[in-house]
Amino acid sequence: MRSHLLNDGTADAYRLAVTQGVERMAKKIATTRRPFTGVTPDELAPVVSAVDLDQPLGDTTAALDELERLYLRDAVYFHHPRYLGHLNCPVVIPAVLGEAVLSAVNSSLDTWDQSAGGTLIERRLIDWTAERIGLGPAADGVFTSGGTQSNLQALLLAREEAKTSDLTRLRIFASECSHFSVQKSATLLGLGPDAVVSIPVDREKRMRAPLLAAELASCAADGLVPMAVVATAGTTDFGSIDPLPEIAGLTQRYGAWMHVDAAYGCGLLASPTRRHLLDGVEQADSVTVDYHKSFFQPVSSSALLVRDAGTLRHATYHADYLNPRRTLEERIPNQVDKSLQTTRRFDALKLWMTLRVMGADGVGGLFDEVCDLAAAGWELLDADPRFEVVVRPTLSTLVYRYVPEAVTSPALIDRANLYARKALFASGEAVVAGTKTAGRQYLKFTLLNPETTTADIAAVLDLIAGYAEQYLGENRLVSA
Repeated sequence: MRSHLLNDGTADAYRLAVTQGVERMAKKIATTRRPFTGVTPDELAPVVSAVDLDQPLGDTTAALDELERLYLRDAVYFHHPRYLGHLNCPVVIPAVLGEAVLSAVNSSLDTWDQSAGGTLIERRLIDWTAERIGLGPAADGVFTSGGTQSNLQALLLAREEAKTSDLTRLRIFASECSHFSVQKSATLLGLGPDAVVSIPVDREKRMRAPLLAAELASCAADGLVPMAVVATAGTTDFGSIDPLPEIAGLTQRYGAWMHVDAAYGCGLLASPTRRHLLDGVEQADSVTVDYHKSFFQPVSSSALLVRDAGTLRHATYHADYLNPRRTLEERIPNQVDKSLQTTRRFDALKLWMTLRVMGADGVGGLFDEVCDLAAAGWELLDADPRFEVVVRPTLSTLVYRYVPEAVTSPALIDRANLYARKALFASGEAVVAGTKTAGRQYLKFTLLNPETTTADIAAVLDLIAGYAEQYLGENRLVSA
């Protein structure tokens, strides 16, 4: 079995195996004609369960053939222009190359003696991102597994900076459209059930700063501690950006930590035309960025940035076998000193390769394209009497629903839209997401593929309308 270990004696076998896999994937990507096959869990689960993992195939070709049946045939392919579902992007080739390199070397980015140059590359990318944000010379940060972990760590730092032992007094303020990880983080951090105060949004789905001001004033008057305000720069459902300058002024007035969740909107940092939409982010105490959303990176590639590097000490623990305190005096750069994780992949390499091949303007230009596409999609929806669209997009998300003229039952319309989404997914012709707003069922296009066209959007809208009409035709007499 040593023949399967990657080393100097098996380099040729490694080259052959990886080449087989790459050729298989290249062919699959080139010949995939729809984003999904429509397979159901009941159909696929028995096929996977039937595999006897105690009986190896012993052959790469056979394993790839089996993988075709178990995974590749029925995978959801984000590179397809009619994948319009969640915040999943097609990936750029330099990043995939970086993925291959980092997997083969298998560096762990916790300590210098496991990563060396990888540590410095990650630190340089953190500095580059902090510069793009405008956090100042004392900024720092660390790569994470994703936005949820970044938000958790940001709020951990905020909790410690609040400097109170009575956790029941701490309050976090976030808009009603903020990411669910804010609530999840509050629970994980041991805060009370009332710790997160939800701030209503305006018609553009942006936090209403005057209402935030009122809640902060009430918090102070009640003797509570405004631990943090989470501003969102690119909400998951609407792509809306909270009024960052106004929020920054309020956090400074009340001494609250300002965290900006820019997991989605971080692509604006590289945009040649839309960077101004993030004005005010430079005043944040911490910022979440997800390169695997709007920088076209493979999962995972995310980071947490902080204005004051010293605040990262709240995540620091020393172990004699790993990062003893003496390494600080020796100025050895151990990334584990900043991270909630210990063993950690060299995910920064993917972004490094992307920037070195394409440049920031190249990446930002792609993000601009999908934002332009969303604007064109809004025009289509707004002009189509079959649909209502919630808000004009700021980024690349459209929330809408099919509303037939002859049907007045809101519940029946909800069911028709839900059915249309499920039927479309089962057909495999396209993938769209769904959400609720004001208690009603809506559909959602998350446009992150520059290859998607307005013709694709129009075709998918026709499919949705067809499925919804099919449902209504069969259920018009069903009481709401």
